Amino acid sequence: INMTEVEKKNNIVDIWRKFIIEGNIDEGELRQEIAYSWERCYEAKVDPYLGVSNLILDEHELSSLICKKNNLIIVARYFMNNLYKFVKGSGFIVLLSDERGYIMECMGDSETMNNAAELNLSKGCSWLEEVVGTNGIGTALVSQKPVQISGAEHYCQQVQKWTCSAAPICNSSRKIIGVLQMSGPSNKTHQHTLGMVVAAVQAIEKQLKIQQNNNELTVLNNRLNNIIQTVSDGIIVIDRTGIIEQVNSVAAKIMLKNEQEIIGNSITNYIEKLPLNEFLNYGKSYKDLELFVNTKNGTSLCLFSGKSIIDEEGISTGGVIFIKPLKNIINRFSGANATFEFKDIIGESRQIKDAVNIAKMAANNTSNVLLLGESGTGKEIFAQSIHNQCSRKNGPFIAVNCGAIPRELIASELFGYESGAFTGARPGGKPGKFELASGGTLFLDEIGDMPLDQQVALLRVLQEKKIVRIGGEKVIDINVRIICASNKDLKSELLKGNFREDLFYRLNVIAIRLPSLRSRREDIPLLFSFLLNQLCTKRGITFNYIHPKVLFYLQEYNWPGNVREFQNVLERMINITTGESIELEHLPEELINASTSNSNQEEHLNYSNKVNMNEIMQIKETIKENERKEIIKYLSACNGNISKSAKEMGISRNTFYKKMKKFDIVIR
Repeated sequence: INMTEVEKKNNIVDIWRKFIIEGNIDEGELRQEIAYSWERCYEAKVDPYLGVSNLILDEHELSSLICKKNNLIIVARYFMNNLYKFVKGSGFIVLLSDERGYIMECMGDSETMNNAAELNLSKGCSWLEEVVGTNGIGTALVSQKPVQISGAEHYCQQVQKWTCSAAPICNSSRKIIGVLQMSGPSNKTHQHTLGMVVAAVQAIEKQLKIQQNNNELTVLNNRLNNIIQTVSDGIIVIDRTGIIEQVNSVAAKIMLKNEQEIIGNSITNYIEKLPLNEFLNYGKSYKDLELFVNTKNGTSLCLFSGKSIIDEEGISTGGVIFIKPLKNIINRFSGANATFEFKDIIGESRQIKDAVNIAKMAANNTSNVLLLGESGTGKEIFAQSIHNQCSRKNGPFIAVNCGAIPRELIASELFGYESGAFTGARPGGKPGKFELASGGTLFLDEIGDMPLDQQVALLRVLQEKKIVRIGGEKVIDINVRIICASNKDLKSELLKGNFREDLFYRLNVIAIRLPSLRSRREDIPLLFSFLLNQLCTKRGITFNYIHPKVLFYLQEYNWPGNVREFQNVLERMINITTGESIELEHLPEELINASTSNSNQEEHLNYSNKVNMNEIMQIKETIKENERKEIIKYLSACNGNISKSAKEMGISRNTFYKKMKKFDIVIR
């Protein structure tokens, strides 16, 4: 050390002594950042003759701190070891603190470590400026930049034998999370020491940033995996050679395999005619290709869309393929699903109950069902109810009216066709109803109107469980439950030669005959009540009076159109009413004329006045109570919001208020 440096140090000692006594700092060799620090210490009433930390964590607090800062400690420890290698044996130690100045890690020469311990310069002790005066850790935290404090620059006298070089460690947001410090004898102060500490801190921050990026990538990857696993479409990720790298559970379910069975195999093992060359080599995307997926049970028709994954140089590194089972798309956009359940079948008569009981038994197996009955008796309601209670309820419900399809189009509708199969065929072909109903139910209504040649084709499909599209060669496996319906007497059609005997016995496994409305007249009051309440709720209207003879005429009429006609008549009556009552004049003329032809009309009317009045009163009370419950239900669902309740119910706000007043409903 040359004389100039000694003189500087002596000068700083003199400045320190004068400041401690007088509280004033003379201009001289003292750096401004040190002067500011001394002033802070003086204001904080730090004892200048002490220099021992008295802010110490207990064992539990230290353990908790180390656990919390474990990642920083692990990263910093590697660079602390490298830093110590340069100064090993020279009396230096390396320390790591948190943002509050608490030392979390220290390493160095044993003698220096012991000397440091006398000052509590050790694990669990805080070295903030307000605790031990000007020092590397504390001053670096206040100034938020690297500092070197040597000898008398320390505010506390007991620390003036030390030199310390410290630099704050920041996270990616430039928030201080710790301090790295190297300390040793003051006579070994060297300006390069601080440079070494700063370089180590930069390396620590860089490593922490890499870890953060890796963690963010892991989180992002996990999120993408979660998204892939939760979307409704099947997703397959392939590399540039077509090998499957990732697959979600939906795609695996479509292929009828588990995910691990699929990963690592070529996409061509599962999907035929996929345009891989254009997709992987030229980055060409495609959308909604109709292709077959190979599964354990045969093939399944799906829509495929694909997008290449392009790197920064514009080279394809693989791609993502989306799979949508075609039947699911049809279900979603064509309403190919069943909405009715057995609870929607209204009636308490023995005939309707017997039919429902047989239908419920049919729902518990997969046998073919034949529904027989006049038009309007509710055959499709029964078919949907069977579907919704059977094991295929999550599959599609496809209804086909065999009597409404032109003869020449029945085959293409049922079995589908390939592109170019005939003039006017859609490019790309079209799946038939059997394909679309796969995994669910195919309801063939008016089966008695199917032409004989198509009956042969239908019989073959029912026997073999396979179809071939018109103009195609590929055999497609199907998995469909058949429910048929007819308003004709199929046995009479057999005798006439209009229906094949072998097909009849194939379909007639479980036959259910649905009763006409005239054969269960006792259900008419119940139907009237149910349908009237349904229509009134939908339209937001109320009837306070129903003429007692209305129900009589409804029960006397023969209803050739059955429940469908009954519903239409009731809707017509409501449409032409002008007040809040249903009168005889609102009945269609044919209903009254049909009843007046009865010779015992007066006797029936007298009886009706005595008996049906009670039924009508019960109906009125039922309607009112149902309407009241409906209003309360909407209010509850909308948390008492009247405007929203009225909107959900499909009526005006004023009408909703009137109904609340009528039924004495108060929001509390």
